[in-house]
Amino acid sequence: MIQQLRTATLVLIALTFLTGGVYPLVVTAIAHVAFPTQANGSLIQRGAQIAGSELIGQPFSRPEYFWGRLSATAPFPYNAAASSGSNFGPLHPGLKQAAEARLSALQAAGSSGKTVPVDLLTASASGLDPHISPAAAEFQAPRIAASRKMSENAVRELIRQSTEGRQLGILGEPRVNVLRLNLALDQHQMN
Repeated sequence: MIQQLRTATLVLIALTFLTGGVYPLVVTAIAHVAFPTQANGSLIQRGAQIAGSELIGQPFSRPEYFWGRLSATAPFPYNAAASSGSNFGPLHPGLKQAAEARLSALQAAGSSGKTVPVDLLTASASGLDPHISPAAAEFQAPRIAASRKMSENAVRELIRQSTEGRQLGILGEPRVNVLRLNLALDQHQMN
């Protein structure tokens, strides 16, 4: 019996070392070599500063910036540690309240007169989505152009340049990364 206990303990220690130490280190090393940007969080740099990650949305509320989807994380928006959906069904009053509050904010910022794309009024499943649809970006173009004193055509051209196609040509929908688009706006204004 002592021999079996000793063997079981040694196997436990060996497997813990292999699966809890060696394997994660090897996979991390391979990821850093094969996919260095993704392995480090897909961070976007603006000069020497990190502007954010292209994988996690950020709260933009000033009228001169494109706004992303609502965040379902609490108490802080786009908090990756609190990632989850709101679990509000279509008849839940909380969903209606959040959508109405966002609609009021969009109208107060000068976006009105057109049908608001649904992705500007609702959160994504994770509450962290960094993308909006091209329609949601186009909806905001007049507000951005007025706030930045740019032509709407220039704003629409930046939207077009920032639109990402379907993955592998068939998966998902075309989308616009809000952080990248806002950085492109800032860069355009500096030129």
